[in-house]
Amino acid sequence: MKKLLLVIPYLLILSSCQLPVSSVKDKNGEPTQIHDPHSFAEPASAVVKHLDLDIKVDFSSKQISGTADWTINNLKGADNIVFDTRNLLISKIMTDGQETTYTMGDEEEFLGRPLTVKIRPGTRKISITYTTSADAAALQWLTPLQTSGKVHPYLFTQSQAILARTWIPCQDSPGVRFTYNAAVTVPKELLAVMSAINPTEKNQTGIYHFKQPSPIPSYLMALAVGDIAFKAVDKRTGVYAEPTVVDKAAWEFADMGKMINAAEKLYGPYKWGRYDVLVLPPSFPFGGMENPMLTFATPTVLAGDRSLVSLIAHELAHNWSGNLVTNATWNDFWLNEGFTTYLERRIIEEVYGKEDANMQEFLGRQSLINLVNELGETNPDTRLKNDFTGRDPDEGVSDIAYEKGYSFLRVIEESVGRKKFDIFLKEYFDSHAFQSITTKQFLSYLDSNLIKGSKSVKEKINSYAWIYQPGMPANMPPTNAPAFKTIDTLIAGWKQTGDTHILSRKEFNTNEYLYFISHLPEDI
Repeated sequence: MKKLLLVIPYLLILSSCQLPVSSVKDKNGEPTQIHDPHSFAEPASAVVKHLDLDIKVDFSSKQISGTADWTINNLKGADNIVFDTRNLLISKIMTDGQETTYTMGDEEEFLGRPLTVKIRPGTRKISITYTTSADAAALQWLTPLQTSGKVHPYLFTQSQAILARTWIPCQDSPGVRFTYNAAVTVPKELLAVMSAINPTEKNQTGIYHFKQPSPIPSYLMALAVGDIAFKAVDKRTGVYAEPTVVDKAAWEFADMGKMINAAEKLYGPYKWGRYDVLVLPPSFPFGGMENPMLTFATPTVLAGDRSLVSLIAHELAHNWSGNLVTNATWNDFWLNEGFTTYLERRIIEEVYGKEDANMQEFLGRQSLINLVNELGETNPDTRLKNDFTGRDPDEGVSDIAYEKGYSFLRVIEESVGRKKFDIFLKEYFDSHAFQSITTKQFLSYLDSNLIKGSKSVKEKINSYAWIYQPGMPANMPPTNAPAFKTIDTLIAGWKQTGDTHILSRKEFNTNEYLYFISHLPEDI
């Protein structure tokens, strides 16, 4: 997920209407009633299944306009279907080729307005013609001076967590998945790319066509438009970037193929076809975003020595945890990021060695301890299973989901052994592929497929303390990074003598620099 930069380099309201529900399915394939407090949609009654999007990008007005054609499944013969919108101008809605009536509900903070469309029991197609606002929260319009090339403007989207509704009328819940095709018209001198099968070069028309054949949640809808070039890294990986940056990016990310191979060895086949990375202009404010088939990445990872590529390992890992198996609501966010952080470090260990993985684990634990101390041990926001009802779910983007979630999975690994845990995770991803699940469903799967009634294993893991209680559980797994002990010695000598030349006795890598900086005196 998007995470603000300068944390660590490897990541660089109850509604007044009826409570919405997610279209998560039970073991029999039937929709279950999962409340999503961050969506107006009622997918257990009528749910979207496929999107045909036809839009035009206008840099002069900073707006996107066009039509979202939805194929729906009216599960209960409902007489309406509800979409999420925020600051969208709706001009016309058609159902099965005929104009229909619709209503816009009251505005709610963070959530926007529900769009309720009149349908019939047999309605299959809904066409919504709309225009975005010039200040749509998901759309970031860059002037030429904000790009590397300084010649052309640039647009990129950020839909996570609940911002897809600001540029597409949709059922904006991670529990609702759909496939999509898109036609995007842009200025002829620019290239458009999406979280889909992408072109690799500009054409003469400025019209680009996209296909995402795998069902994804709305927060993974992504679009970028700019002076973009492509360079292959290997047969199934490559880099998109501005022409002045693309060669440097391709060199920096040369190990992407190795990372995919490592992840597949551990957790099963990569199910998305290609894996490409789009390096955004310098104004991109996040570390990375795991859009399927096209990770969005900050250019700050282009260090020239491949020392920050663990960001790519993290976003790649999302193609198993998050993109493939998704949290059903944002209150279950740890299911995305805790798993992804665990997978990231396993990939790093496989490709770059255990020492690197250990150092990142140690730094992550340090960040987690600092955050829990800051929030307070009894603060409910330090629980893994959280409740962001009435709040912006982006408040859940913290080291609780990432690092406490990671540590919980490490406890499970140590309780049953790595080999058995790897088999469990591989089966978990395979059996839940292209589905969204809740924390409760995961714990049920854990009990049935790994704990299997073992009282001793259940007590070792102590899932309840990790998931539902605040603070740091008593059975935190140990961390150890021997490489940092040398730095401790250097810092101690420097503090004792004041001689900064002591620090030049060792050439630091990136993780060691981070450890060193975090131990500088507060008054320096």
